Amino acid sequence: MSHWTAADIPPLDGRTAIVTGANSGLGLVTALELARHGASVTLACRDSGKGEAALAMVREQVSGADIELGILDLATQDSVRTFAEGWLASHSGGLDLLVNNAGVMAVPRELTVDGFERQLATNHLGHFALTGLLLPALTARPGARVVSVSSNAHKFGRISFEDLHGAKKYGSWRAYGQSKLANLLFSAELQRRADAAGLALVSVAAHPGTSRTSLVANGPAAGTSGMREKATHTFGGMMSQPAEMGALPQLYAATAPGVPGGVYIGPDGFMELKGYPRVATPTKAACDVESAHRLWVVSERLTAVSYLD
Repeated sequence: MSHWTAADIPPLDGRTAIVTGANSGLGLVTALELARHGASVTLACRDSGKGEAALAMVREQVSGADIELGILDLATQDSVRTFAEGWLASHSGGLDLLVNNAGVMAVPRELTVDGFERQLATNHLGHFALTGLLLPALTARPGARVVSVSSNAHKFGRISFEDLHGAKKYGSWRAYGQSKLANLLFSAELQRRADAAGLALVSVAAHPGTSRTSLVANGPAAGTSGMREKATHTFGGMMSQPAEMGALPQLYAATAPGVPGGVYIGPDGFMELKGYPRVATPTKAACDVESAHRLWVVSERLTAVSYLD
């Protein structure tokens, strides 16, 4: 049986894409492959130095790549608005593909300048606002896709509507699981609302399994030592896959012909930890229409971005 790989990505000439968190890991691989197949790609990165380095790497590997760098800090709503306004002002032809890839994982509790818990702010609320602000460009291109990158961690996630920002009780993994569940609820609700509005917009979710990226390297194991660090790296090496493989589900979701809205793509291996892209099954909580609607309403209030009502 043949497996889908990056070599199966169809020609993307004339297509325009934005990839958040494109300075390293899954985002960089995604941006690189989109550019390699002819798309015009904006690398949306928080750190300008790392973004410039990523830009240089793609240009080195893809002769004539049509790429540019945009500065975007998803944890800050002002930055999201500034990025979106600047991008819309300089791109009049619309947007074919938005890959909501950037994220932080299992970090200590910290509030952003907007008063949001950092993981929820970066992984969900920033992308919620970005998608809404870019909606005019997305709807200008029939069949445009929004890919929301979730995680296996959504399986233990719960949306704590009574304590979204962890003021009463905070656990770094609990907050991460909540944010990744939010990604799936958002993706599904976006498709429902686009369908109801009669828009030819495709909202798809994907997850990378367990991949060796900076998200893991700078996550909960960072700074550990001794036996715990050794066990973490040993387990990670055995059960994870390189970013080039981890990015395949989101590349499939973004580019494979005929991908229907509302599906969830993940690796086909044991426990979806690694492997080639296939349709995955989200948890019952991720399919809860009432929770998705409630989260959407809360997200609109928190970000002051309303769309597809």
